[in-house]
Amino acid sequence: MSATAKVLWHIECHDDGALALADIAAAVGLSPFHLSRVFHGRTGTPLMRYLRGRRLTLAARRLAQGGDDILQLALDSGYSTHAAFTRAFCGQFGSTPVQVRDHGLASLALVDALKLDEAAAGNGIALWRATLPAFSVAGIGRRHTCFSNGEIPGQWQQLDRQWPRPAPVSYGVCMNRDDDGGFDYIAAVPLDPAQPPPRHWQRVDLPAMRYLVAWHAGHVSSIRSTWRWLREHYLPTARIALADTPAFERYDPRFDDRSGNGGVEIWLPLAEIPQRPE
Repeated sequence: MSATAKVLWHIECHDDGALALADIAAAVGLSPFHLSRVFHGRTGTPLMRYLRGRRLTLAARRLAQGGDDILQLALDSGYSTHAAFTRAFCGQFGSTPVQVRDHGLASLALVDALKLDEAAAGNGIALWRATLPAFSVAGIGRRHTCFSNGEIPGQWQQLDRQWPRPAPVSYGVCMNRDDDGGFDYIAAVPLDPAQPPPRHWQRVDLPAMRYLVAWHAGHVSSIRSTWRWLREHYLPTARIALADTPAFERYDPRFDDRSGNGGVEIWLPLAEIPQRPE
């Protein structure tokens, strides 16, 4: 796991309020000077410029939806005043917040979340099989390409804001993959009939299945390397076929969403092997 990957995860998971270079450096265990050099060398972009662009891009998207109070949005984005936010916004995009709220995002050069291509890694991954009964989850869904999945941590932030009740277990559901690498990702909690979720949330009903379970012990920012190893190396070598139903990441109390450490389970649905005729 690289320091840069951990930084990118930390930024996407802290999209509300001020976030200083010292805070980010402390989260990854480097000095601010060292971290700035490492990040710039790996991405070609100064860290604080990238952070400012991501914060203002998220603000622009919220403005384009038409519902945000600009002062509150400024505070949420780490700016202490309406004027400071407007100056930064105009400097980034060449348009005022009011213009974006009224006319949308068409003319803006948005800063998308960076995604690092981590090499497939399977060292020390524990594997086992388990069966689950049918269950349902609901949460924040979004369609991703192979280039946009760096924004997945932001879905978890949105889920936390809209559903502050603590959930002992949560799920990152992956489904509807296409041949170009696109997929739907839903940051979700178990569906509770007694507490219906917001109407705009996406519901997923998972059937009773037998699964291959993999334990990702590293920082969550490197989980793509485990997914890649499973799909590109382990499954073909072991000749294991997957069912055409959702796979998911399972986050239990071992996982610390503040640091990204603690480990994550990856559950892959297994296809039934047809019985040979006697």
